[in-house]
Amino acid sequence: MPDLSPTELSSSQRPVKTLEDLFERIRAYYPQADLSIIQKAYEFSENAHEGQIRRSGEPYISHPLSVAAILADYRLDLDSIATGLLHDTVEDTHATLEDIKREFGPTIANLVDGVTKISQIKFKNSIEKQGENIRKMIVAMGKDVRVVLVKLADRLHNMRTLQFMQFEKQSRIAMETLEIYAPLAGRIGINSLKTELEDLCFRYYRPDMYYQLMQKIKKTEAETNRYIDDVKQTVAKSLEKTGIKFEIYGRSKHLWSIYRKMQARNIDYEQVFDVLAFRVIVNSVSECYEVLGHIHSLWKPIPGRFKDFIAMPKANNYQSLHTTLIGPGGDRIEIQIRTREMNLIAERGIAAHWRYKERGEITEETSQQANWLRDLVTWHQTVRNPEEFLDTVKTEMMESEIYVFTPNGDVKEFPEGSTPVDFAYSVHTDLGNKCVGARINGKIVPLKYVLQNGDTVEIITSKTQEPSKDWLKFVKTNKAKSKIRLFVKEEQRRRSLILGKDLVEKEFRKFGAAAVRYLKGEAFETYLKDEGLGSIDEMYIKIGYGKLEPKNLIERLLPKNSEKVEPKTDDVSFMEKVMKNATQKTRKSHSLVAVDGMSDVLIHFAKCCNPIPGDSIVGFISRGRGVSIHRSDCSKAFELDQMRKVDVGWNSGNTAAGQERIVRLKIVSHDVPGLLKSMSETFAVQGINIQSANIRTTKDKKAVCHFEISVKDSSQLNQAIFELQKIKGILGVSREMH
Repeated sequence: MPDLSPTELSSSQRPVKTLEDLFERIRAYYPQADLSIIQKAYEFSENAHEGQIRRSGEPYISHPLSVAAILADYRLDLDSIATGLLHDTVEDTHATLEDIKREFGPTIANLVDGVTKISQIKFKNSIEKQGENIRKMIVAMGKDVRVVLVKLADRLHNMRTLQFMQFEKQSRIAMETLEIYAPLAGRIGINSLKTELEDLCFRYYRPDMYYQLMQKIKKTEAETNRYIDDVKQTVAKSLEKTGIKFEIYGRSKHLWSIYRKMQARNIDYEQVFDVLAFRVIVNSVSECYEVLGHIHSLWKPIPGRFKDFIAMPKANNYQSLHTTLIGPGGDRIEIQIRTREMNLIAERGIAAHWRYKERGEITEETSQQANWLRDLVTWHQTVRNPEEFLDTVKTEMMESEIYVFTPNGDVKEFPEGSTPVDFAYSVHTDLGNKCVGARINGKIVPLKYVLQNGDTVEIITSKTQEPSKDWLKFVKTNKAKSKIRLFVKEEQRRRSLILGKDLVEKEFRKFGAAAVRYLKGEAFETYLKDEGLGSIDEMYIKIGYGKLEPKNLIERLLPKNSEKVEPKTDDVSFMEKVMKNATQKTRKSHSLVAVDGMSDVLIHFAKCCNPIPGDSIVGFISRGRGVSIHRSDCSKAFELDQMRKVDVGWNSGNTAAGQERIVRLKIVSHDVPGLLKSMSETFAVQGINIQSANIRTTKDKKAVCHFEISVKDSSQLNQAIFELQKIKGILGVSREMH
């Protein structure tokens, strides 16, 4: 396979109009390719999509053709490019997977299936649908890594043409891309694709800030280019004396990176000094360190800003030397030094290792890069809740930044903010379960200690220690979270089994009967079958959780003429007290929510997310408070015991009419006169009462307004948000968690 240019990808920006254009790109790196499979895939896709038009007005075939061209730019094999041409046929046309398999074989059929969204299943909400689609993609990626490359090429072209979508969809798609697909590209090391996705997301997610930043950069463009040329010439003069063959490039950092620095430091663009990045490409590792010495002799390096990713590569195999210096004029500049091969891997990640004749198996060369993927596939098998799985994926996609050492000197990489508990679980589950503290660089620290770069970590254990649910509040890695949740769930199941058994025995004693006599035989087996229970323990657990009532057992198993023995006050079951109390309170409150299988149950709205009618909701049985109602996307709901989850829905009956809920809105705007009046009038027009308002101004002349308002349902709220966003001067409107 020929060497690739060290410069970043640019050809993928040029549009591909015809099949011959695509052939030209493939022949550029694979001259001997038999392109008959590509022609066949193009013709199949063109026929399948016949009559379909994109929102841009172009024939639909222009999209799969562009996706295939992006894959060709990454020099992928012919099966991947054919998949790019076919990727939407099963999802958007009458073509089936059987048709693809018959015409193109099982490999391409599996790839197409991997990138096809789930469309046949009805989901409760969009978050559940998104979670299951991501789950499907992750599983397919575990079988063939090329699935993710096709999916990213598809998303990249969709983002490049997002201007033709409606405003609401632009924002939603940009957010999804920013949370999942851009980090995914970074996770597999394709930085060129990651940065382009981030800038495109920035354009549609925060268009106000995007165009403001673009204008500011354009004003200083000429001056910036002169500065870049000066630095390049200075470095070149110094290195030419050494005889080292090198190439040097300079550019401004991409927009999203600059914006994130501004947000993190709460500063304006003019105060961001390290916006320029330079890259020196050499032929060997030894030359990398030699060049570093020469550059440090030209300008003073900033302490603590040197990173050696050659000695300690990132999890995605990224290697480079990074140093930040005080450059000409006192400005900060970042210089990256790497070999040609390192640069190729940095820009193209897993795709850089690809050979156009290879299949999709994970090779030894890319196995380390795919370790996180194997973990995701494992978590998919243990995390059944789609919302929780989606949260797991988003967290896992975050790039690791912290490097720590084991007592033996081995290097481990963790997300920023990780703790000794994360470290312990990364070594072994038993070590995490028994972890009581740690020695960091020889000093004893608590479990909540935040690991720092370069720490040497030694875990302290105790035989009597057990994981705590509170650990979920500070651990960062998904491996630690999943192991803690598993232990807590098993412990709760054990306690529920004991509680359920106790409740059943007490219920039978009320009738003067022994439970052991009736919990066997044909009648009991029929009861278990009718309730969908696999064993007596499963019955006890469900009763302990409150999902079944012991009195149902009595009705089914005891003779009809059995008389109830008057119980003592302390023998009344806990669940009877809860349900009786809940019923009385609910009848007075006319509940907004109906609980599946339970009538007149006490409802408690969680303060963490404060759901309103129209929101997608979930319910959890809680002791003393009936059923606690959360929004489906509430992060707190992920931490609750999923075995206590019950089906709930908004009550559409007359009892729910006229009730309003309090919602908090955050509105960011320019600090201009009359804006508060306009916002108040908008609320009034929508029939919304303002309960309270809090307004403050920031140093950058922005106004941040917090409103508490009464709304009937999510439709009224969404309409109000839509109208508020039309007001000139308002930068953003968002619903706040409590």
